[in-house]
Amino acid sequence: MTRPILVPILGDQLSRSLSSLDGLSPGDATILMMEVWDEATYVKHHKQKIVLIFAAMRHFAAELRAEGWQVDYVALDDPANTGSFTGEVASAVERRAPSELRVTEASEWRVSQAIAEWEGRLPCPVSILPDTRFIATHADFRQFADGRKHLTMEYFYRDMRRKTGLLMRDDGKPEGDQWNLDADNREPPKGEMKAPPAPKFEPDDITRDVIDLVGQRFSGHFGDLEPFGWPVTRAEALKAAEAFFAQRLNLFGPYQDAMVHGKDDLYHSMLSTSLNIGLLDPIELCERAEAEYRKGNAPLNSVEGFIRQIIGWREYVRGFYWYTMPGLAEANELAANRPLPEFFWTGDTDMRCLSDCIRTTREDAHAHHIQRLMVLGNFCLIAGISPREVQDWYLAVYADAFEWVELPNVAGMVLYADGGKLATKPYAASGNYINKMSDYCGKCRYKVSHKTGPDACPFNPLYWHFMDRNRERLESNHRIGRIFATWDRMGEAKQAEYLESAEKFLDSLVPAGEGWARN
Repeated sequence: MTRPILVPILGDQLSRSLSSLDGLSPGDATILMMEVWDEATYVKHHKQKIVLIFAAMRHFAAELRAEGWQVDYVALDDPANTGSFTGEVASAVERRAPSELRVTEASEWRVSQAIAEWEGRLPCPVSILPDTRFIATHADFRQFADGRKHLTMEYFYRDMRRKTGLLMRDDGKPEGDQWNLDADNREPPKGEMKAPPAPKFEPDDITRDVIDLVGQRFSGHFGDLEPFGWPVTRAEALKAAEAFFAQRLNLFGPYQDAMVHGKDDLYHSMLSTSLNIGLLDPIELCERAEAEYRKGNAPLNSVEGFIRQIIGWREYVRGFYWYTMPGLAEANELAANRPLPEFFWTGDTDMRCLSDCIRTTREDAHAHHIQRLMVLGNFCLIAGISPREVQDWYLAVYADAFEWVELPNVAGMVLYADGGKLATKPYAASGNYINKMSDYCGKCRYKVSHKTGPDACPFNPLYWHFMDRNRERLESNHRIGRIFATWDRMGEAKQAEYLESAEKFLDSLVPAGEGWARN
């Protein structure tokens, strides 16, 4: 009798289309799924993030069993749980004596390094297969990147449009004769912004068990445990996607950069968690969005913006991650070394924009991309916060954060720590940007109209403090170099006011200290 193949499936690989399952039927393989302490705690992940992944894993295992697959599932509280992927794989190989171990490549560098050691440690052949759920292979990205000084996403995105045929005409040109409609997608909030809320899903018994487990074992982690409403099955994820396409896609484009106090979802899809753990497929979402445009239900700018986020930005940062690792994790081009402030964990700050973004992060393990980039990230950039501490924070607090997508966004897009390989300029802004794109400033204790002094919006003096201390590195940048002419025209007295206000504010920050993000 032929011994079955052992197929480990990781917590972000919950897809029937997984390459390691390709060509197999239930009688051919044993599926190994593992809840391990190392993965839940290498940073102290938000409680809801742990619930999301463990609950989705348990549901996926139940669905596989119902289809006839044999699933070897190791729960976190199993007394024999070794706490690591390698330990559990070795134990399963000993139990099962498989003819072969077949695994889809890991999405994160540190896990891939562990998997690479399995062949030398295990008494069976090990096959590591590419993750075919992504459109661009590692080789595709290398071909795009090699020889380029700046890895501008726009050109990569055009390649992805051609490769997929999404929003392309028969003559090979983009729909609407423009590749990128981002200029149409920057509307500030208007009126009451009555966007339909994204669906929330009531936890079933499986998810409730996981909530209880996380409450017991991870009580010291950041974030509210309940209410929990993320999709944890493909069926739920598809319902969430349908609600987005039917109710919010049409206005997603123009208002995707808008921020409104207390309205956390607005017109965003809220599908990144389901996409990043494998419950949804990127192409199916893009094709569904394109169909709405073809039927006249959603405008081109909204559909193109949604598709660009998936086959453009998401694919791009994944390629960039593998192209630049492991060095990207230690990049610090601007020599930023200030500790992360404690209020990033507590939310205790008078800056209304930051307080609201941290509130939604704490309550839902989510904040939308402009909140992450232009409020939270912008503050970290202009205040000179250590990239390592900022990276740990983003990775810990967001339910959709895996290092392959989080690290390029934070090190490259948010902090310019890579020296401009990903972003062509630092995304630094004063309070004027936040005032334009949100309703945060009107009721803030600080005054966005005040440039210096104790009542000034801290973003205003911090912006010029950032520019001044990084002048040597940034003055030659063609996108922001002219800003230094404005700085010079202010004169020494005004410059001194800005720098003094910034330094007083920075001196008032209380560092988070040890133990918030890592054990």
